Amino acid sequence: MPSYTAPIKDIQYVLHDLLNISELQTSGYSELDRDTTAAIFSEAGKVAEQVLAPLNLSGDEQGCKLENGVVTTPDGFKEAFEIVKEGEWCALDCDPEYGGQGMPYLVGSIANEIFSSANMAFSMYQGLTHGAYSAIHAHGTDQQKQTFLPNMVSCNWTGTMNLTEPHCGTDLGLLRTKAEPQGDDIYKISGQKIFISAGDHDMSENVIHLVLAKIPGGPDGVKGISLFIVPKFVVNEDGSLGPRNGVSVGKIEEKMGIHGNATCVMNFDDATGYLLGTAHKGMRAMFTMMNEARNGVAVQGLSQAVPAYQAALEYAKDRLQGRDVTGAKNPDGPADPLIVHPDIRRMLMDQKSFIEGARALVCWAATMIDQAHRDNDSDADALVSLLTPVLKGFLTEQGFQMTVQAQQIFGGHGYIEETGVSQYVRDARIAMIYEGANGVQALDLVGRKIGLNGGKTIMGFFDLVKTFIKENEGNEALNDTFLKPLKAASKDMQAAAMYFMQSGIKSPNNALSGATDFMMLFGHVSLAFMWAQMAKVSSNALENGSSDAAFHETKLATGRYYMARQLPATCMHLSRIQSGANTVMELDQAQF
Repeated sequence: MPSYTAPIKDIQYVLHDLLNISELQTSGYSELDRDTTAAIFSEAGKVAEQVLAPLNLSGDEQGCKLENGVVTTPDGFKEAFEIVKEGEWCALDCDPEYGGQGMPYLVGSIANEIFSSANMAFSMYQGLTHGAYSAIHAHGTDQQKQTFLPNMVSCNWTGTMNLTEPHCGTDLGLLRTKAEPQGDDIYKISGQKIFISAGDHDMSENVIHLVLAKIPGGPDGVKGISLFIVPKFVVNEDGSLGPRNGVSVGKIEEKMGIHGNATCVMNFDDATGYLLGTAHKGMRAMFTMMNEARNGVAVQGLSQAVPAYQAALEYAKDRLQGRDVTGAKNPDGPADPLIVHPDIRRMLMDQKSFIEGARALVCWAATMIDQAHRDNDSDADALVSLLTPVLKGFLTEQGFQMTVQAQQIFGGHGYIEETGVSQYVRDARIAMIYEGANGVQALDLVGRKIGLNGGKTIMGFFDLVKTFIKENEGNEALNDTFLKPLKAASKDMQAAAMYFMQSGIKSPNNALSGATDFMMLFGHVSLAFMWAQMAKVSSNALENGSSDAAFHETKLATGRYYMARQLPATCMHLSRIQSGANTVMELDQAQF
């Protein structure tokens, strides 16, 4: 069975050597010194390694059950949830007014990586609760906040988001769930929702559903959608739980992965619901939760690559297969370990270079979220808005591919369930689909985000890259291996954006057919930007006689691999983009 080790050393490197978080002016960051973050994440690592990871395989095998209307989670989940609650891990970055610890979002994001790496299905219960908490915190009335948030911060009550219906997913304007007014912002909610992660379970006293529905007589399409708080149990005025609401589980979905999470069909039959935010403005309120969820899903893409890589690396060192073509490395044994072979090294380096670059990118984005939310930094808010579809789309695409690479290293043993590595492939696959399928992320990026603020935001990203290159062009340690590849890739991205501006206006399909390629191109440039900055940090550390030279030399070698072997993909993506829509759209429907 695969184990998991929290990458505390690399997390510390990203936070303090790369991002220098304690020196940033962001509110709350001055308290995040090395000792503090080491203490927080070491404890998170213990919970992940000792409590959550041992339940990952068994949770996958057992799954969740629905019997007589009651949903039960796999053995050990309920006890583990109590440990997570007692440690107040759900409350890390929540508002102290409602029982939270008030730490920056960055801290919660890293804890999310650690817990999700150990057990993705389990971690979704508190992750979705945090998203629902954020939506109520941003859009709820004072009474709603006082009623729901303290118990959600503690995870005594958990939360969900209910969007999708059997006949509509991305196109929410088609939804049919109705909300009949009862007066005083109270409604009766009727309809069915599907694919509801953590829809019901036995680990919390109440489940607080955020449900999209239409109030009769409202505008057509998405302009007529409202958002409602619909608890599993009605909450009395004194905060105690009242009768069961008109909410029930129709079934638990049979899924490819994340079996330990109860993905439910939810039926609402005249359920009591409370308007959250303004009538007919539900999408605005829901996007508070969805944008947070998309960043969380980006972390999931990274998180599944991490334990898959750890398992593959251990297997590659132990498994004896064939001989090194340059000479035996294990002459006393019947064969050499897998890791001597170049193609195995290629797959391991693909994984390692992605994981470390992705971690840096996720943490950088989290600092911008904190700047936006804690200090009202509009520029940071715009930049992270631009990057959100890239983070969600690129990191989940690549994260899935890295789990496949890990599985490939296991060979046939990776395809059978007893080794556990196939679970990472199956679990990672959903991250490319939910919270807006990756094709939708690409369309959002090209159709909306690159034009954000009249194009100023994406130009600001280009300026960040350009400024870094210019400031470091005299650094011989970086120039040929990091700066020149980054500059070339950035030019590919600028050329793609220019193509959209010139050809996309004439023919929108020219832009839309290249949207996914642009998302991937942007992702590669973003990771290369992170790697170039890490290369500067580590080369400086070596020049200054670091006591941990081996770590920094490894970091530089890993970065060089990414720049040489992964970053050239930008050329391919640009070529595809510039080929336009003709070959994509050429066939009539009947010809498929």
